[in-house]
Amino acid sequence: MHLNPYGEYAVLLAASLANDWPADRDGIEARTREVGMTMPFPRCAEDHAETRKVIDDWLHIVDATSDTARAELLNIQMARAAAYPRLVDHDQEGWHLHYRDNGQPLPEVLRSVISVGTALHLTTRGMHRLRRCAAEPCTHVVVDVTRNGRQRFCSVRCANRAAVRRHRARG
Repeated sequence: MHLNPYGEYAVLLAASLANDWPADRDGIEARTREVGMTMPFPRCAEDHAETRKVIDDWLHIVDATSDTARAELLNIQMARAAAYPRLVDHDQEGWHLHYRDNGQPLPEVLRSVISVGTALHLTTRGMHRLRRCAAEPCTHVVVDVTRNGRQRFCSVRCANRAAVRRHRARG
């Protein structure tokens, strides 16, 4: 069992945003709610554009060509986040750990949560568990949360498409 409060949901949130970028700030915030983030975010005019930069920085981590490069890029993002862990009970549903300061704008919170979550995901499950879909021409991000650690495709559709291509190539 993995005791990882930020890893899986944070990485899945990042992949969701990367694979299907919301049209506006409200769409980004709706995605945070879908994964269980409940605290309020102050509204800033640049939230949509600045969050896009966070996701683009995260995609460099996804596309890193080695574990060392991936770790270096991730360390840079975690240093930029610069929030310390803290215990909070903002919903009076029990104490839990946050990696952010209170009142931070949405993009800063997402940089903290996504970078720490990605680090936790990769260190607890394996540095190879974050990649692009293996079915060309798909470029979606795959967050491997499977038991055996061999997920290569973003969806059943892409897996089937790749299987059909292999079958036809054998001819």
